[in-house]
Amino acid sequence: MAALARITKRAIATTSLSPAHVILRALSTSATATTSGTKTVTPSPDRVKWDYRGQRQIIPLGQWLPKVAVDAYVAPNVVLAGQVTVCDGASVWPGTVLRGDLNKITVGFCSNVQERCVIHAAWSSPTGLPAETSIERFVTIGAYSLLRSCTIEPECIIGQHSILMEGSLVETHSILEAGSVVPPGRRIPSGELWAGNPARFVRTLTHEETLEIPKLSVAINDLSKSYFSEFLPYSTVYLEVEKFKKSLGISV
Repeated sequence: MAALARITKRAIATTSLSPAHVILRALSTSATATTSGTKTVTPSPDRVKWDYRGQRQIIPLGQWLPKVAVDAYVAPNVVLAGQVTVCDGASVWPGTVLRGDLNKITVGFCSNVQERCVIHAAWSSPTGLPAETSIERFVTIGAYSLLRSCTIEPECIIGQHSILMEGSLVETHSILEAGSVVPPGRRIPSGELWAGNPARFVRTLTHEETLEIPKLSVAINDLSKSYFSEFLPYSTVYLEVEKFKKSLGISV
């Protein structure tokens, strides 16, 4: 701006043009010089087009660190925060958030939490029941479900888009239909099918239906192994380093 002011004063003193015309001419000259001085950079075809948003899968909170079993499958864009435990054979599918910042969250053996579920827990339950969220073994949680400070006993199915509020209890061998809403402190008795908002008793499950519940968990566990095999236990950044060395002519 100082250089522009000096040029403008000199131009006004040596020309008969009005000051406004001189200033406009100087500004257009400066803009032309700036445009001609810019260089277009063509990205290299070898450039890695990765997404570096930096989303963290494991988030420690204070002294609490999420624990994931060796053979459990947790999708890359899942968020585990605080007091979260994913047990052997369990699977947590893409987009799910397990937020154990206030209390414990446990996903039991061979259970699965499907896409876009949100699971968290309160400090305490207004019903006096345990405030932690406990999902025991062979449980299937349908996609887009919301669980808060509830207990799900072994071999249950929670349908998609279901909501389980504080202190709710789903006893073993039970099924919740899709879109069910379980109010705080509500108990779903063993061997029953419930549905609706709020959830109501529909009918008693047959023996054959209860036998199919753990089979669904096992089938999803087998499916998760095909996803699990796509992720290596070590980083693959070294491949990009070797490619970069080759581009510089450095022997690898």
